Amino acid sequence: MTAPAIGIDLGTTNSLAACVGSDGKPAAIRGADGEVIVPSCVSFAESGAAIVGRAARRRAVEDPRNTIFSVKRLMGKGIENLTEIERRLCPCEFVPAEGKLIKLRIRGREYTPQEISAMILREVADRASAALGETVTKAVITVPAYFDESQKQATMAAGKIAGLEVLRIVNEPTAAALAYGLDGLHDGVIAVYDLGGGTFDISILKIESGVFRVLATNGDASLGGDDFDRALMDLLIPLWEKAGGSRADLADPGIIQSLRQEAERAKIQLSSSATADILYERGSYPFRAAIAREDLEAAISPLFERSLGPCRRALADAELTIDRVDAVVLVGGATYTPLVRRRVEAFFNKKPYDALNPMEVVALGAAVQAKKLEGGFRNLLLLDVTPLSLGVETYGGAVDKVIARNTTIPARGKSEYTTFADNQTAIVFSIVQGERELAKDCRPLGQLILRGIPAMPAGMPRVEMNFHIDSDGLLTVTALERRSGAQAKVEIVPKHGLTLDEITRLVLEAAVNAKEDFRAARLATLRADAEFILKKLDAQMQRFGGRLDAQTRREIVEARDGLADAMRGESGDAIDGAHQYLEDVARVLVELTMDDAAASALRGKLV
Repeated sequence: MTAPAIGIDLGTTNSLAACVGSDGKPAAIRGADGEVIVPSCVSFAESGAAIVGRAARRRAVEDPRNTIFSVKRLMGKGIENLTEIERRLCPCEFVPAEGKLIKLRIRGREYTPQEISAMILREVADRASAALGETVTKAVITVPAYFDESQKQATMAAGKIAGLEVLRIVNEPTAAALAYGLDGLHDGVIAVYDLGGGTFDISILKIESGVFRVLATNGDASLGGDDFDRALMDLLIPLWEKAGGSRADLADPGIIQSLRQEAERAKIQLSSSATADILYERGSYPFRAAIAREDLEAAISPLFERSLGPCRRALADAELTIDRVDAVVLVGGATYTPLVRRRVEAFFNKKPYDALNPMEVVALGAAVQAKKLEGGFRNLLLLDVTPLSLGVETYGGAVDKVIARNTTIPARGKSEYTTFADNQTAIVFSIVQGERELAKDCRPLGQLILRGIPAMPAGMPRVEMNFHIDSDGLLTVTALERRSGAQAKVEIVPKHGLTLDEITRLVLEAAVNAKEDFRAARLATLRADAEFILKKLDAQMQRFGGRLDAQTRREIVEARDGLADAMRGESGDAIDGAHQYLEDVARVLVELTMDDAAASALRGKLV
């Protein structure tokens, strides 16, 4: 059977799915492990099999060159657009490809960001299928509101490669507003402040009698929680150097990833505690330290300030002042940061509304839209906008904007052009996106070539260009020479995107190899989990082994060796069985660990 359409939040740091239940309410979908979140991380085993999620994230330190995270920040980008930060995020090799497309070379094979993202989407969809008991084939996928045409096209392609019918691409803040609209948020003007792992968006919406109208959107596609992590890393590095580490060691991707993970852990701890304990044990330079919340806030304050510029521009585009905003909604994991909450409240002069989990609310809203597209929620209407202007490069390199930013979609626009040379029989139109006045400063999307124009003096042909943006925000352009009837049409495939033939090939390859890919991925994931468990067990045995009786110690060692043997084989079931048996036998170590932690917490205190 086929499951209902789901909503997927394809995040920079984490991804998840949601579905509207029989009670008419959206809920996040939990996997067999009880977790809602799937880390947006992919690691490639020596066999080439892809490991996705938590197991992949654990491999980032030990095998950084074959582990990719934050791939969303690479979507729709050309290799010349990569920043130094983005290159550091992925220590694997970047290679240029046809059409300036980014590819990553991993274990001798090249992958586009769309293919990596498709692996994450497939994992999320498979977990949803297992939870729902039916195969998921349709989804609404969310993107940052400030994603341009290239990035939206890349996301759509990722969904298709994952084998999903992508019903709609929805902006993340808009999806969040849909979820809150069903959760009792009253009609009025809503500001959605969305600070995720790698992107920031601000959207101003008006909710009225079930109609969700986006008035304006703005943002920064290179600002998010990842940047907070790096700011905290900059605080940790001097402490690490004092312990004996050197700047030269920072060329080691494993050390960078280890410091990054410790920074992320400390950042999360500082959301609820005044200080965070740092314990870095990698390599020859272990150190302990404490970071205060005020240290973190001083480091990330300039980053937060970057988000206020887009907020002011969105309000100006919506022709509203702050006092006209009725409610502020927080979205994204980075909004758990106390500084962000305080400063957002101060900027909008009202306490943020956060009744729904900021980590889940985007997926919940996507599920609402998915249900709507399948015939539900008939009294709900979503009117979104295009975030950036779309236009044509004219003679001399200027831009003629055909559809302005923040135009409600679906949208149409047209403009008329002519030739600049006598007897010109063809015109090449360059389609661009952006707010600058010169085409060289805007994002090139593609070209349309109109041929068959009758030979006429310059200025005589009348060429009408028509732009159409569909409900996903995707663009189609047509050109018609009115005197002769010559015409051309193009569905814009961005210069940094995949062609339709390439997408079709990847979809077919995925279908043909689905069974073997699933087996290989399962085997690689089980081996990665087993490797993690063995390392953890060895550390526990070194610490507590002397407190065990001889028989228990022997049983644990035999079970450990059994799992190690199973890992060298090709049977996933054998690894899974050996893993479960070891966990049962070694349960006493978990109890000793908990007892030790409790004793440590109570030491020096009166009970």
